[in-house]
Amino acid sequence: MGDQWVFKSETYDNCSCAMNCGCQFNLPSTHGYCQSAFIGNLVEGHFNGTPLVGLNWAALYKWPGEIKDGNGRRQIIIDERADEPQRIALETIISGDACEPFSNLFAVFATTCSEFCETLFLPIDLRADLDARTAKVTIPGVLTSRASPKVNEFTGEPFHVALARPSGSFEFTYAELGLGTTSVTGDMEMAFQDSWAHFCVHHFNQDGLVRQRSRLTAWLG
Repeated sequence: MGDQWVFKSETYDNCSCAMNCGCQFNLPSTHGYCQSAFIGNLVEGHFNGTPLVGLNWAALYKWPGEIKDGNGRRQIIIDERADEPQRIALETIISGDACEPFSNLFAVFATTCSEFCETLFLPIDLRADLDARTAKVTIPGVLTSRASPKVNEFTGEPFHVALARPSGSFEFTYAELGLGTTSVTGDMEMAFQDSWAHFCVHHFNQDGLVRQRSRLTAWLG
């Protein structure tokens, strides 16, 4: 029997595309390249006998062209609070090395990267409200990011838009959408402003994406 694990993360992602990210709509990227920062908190999780609940993580990606064309760069950042077994477990999962090929976000993106930067172990200050579509993130010396809902130009109120992916996705089944601004320094230097942001539950195990209805859909009744 292989590794048995669960990775259930409440995650904020900000990428360089406009608010019609090609990854989600089967379209080319907005600018002909993709840069992305995923930051999450484990609300449920283990790797064999190693507990992962409560830990934060980040995965930074940078492609010179379309993701499908490869030549990407990746860097993993793991919560400095993690002990050695937890660090190994999270790095194994986020590297895409612990699941069926192409069965989740991490495994798919790993096949499109040719450069893998050193994994960092740092404090990750993540304050995200997935329902409200807001986030504020600080990883000292590496990343700052913030997000908020898109605003309705006519009413000035938050514009509620979401994306359901009951099939065809290797990332999530449902996501709330907003706009984010991110700045990254170091090995993965990049920056984007008021661009695509989504808030989702990444629920994976050794077999791939767990297609369980996200708590974010509670408002649907």
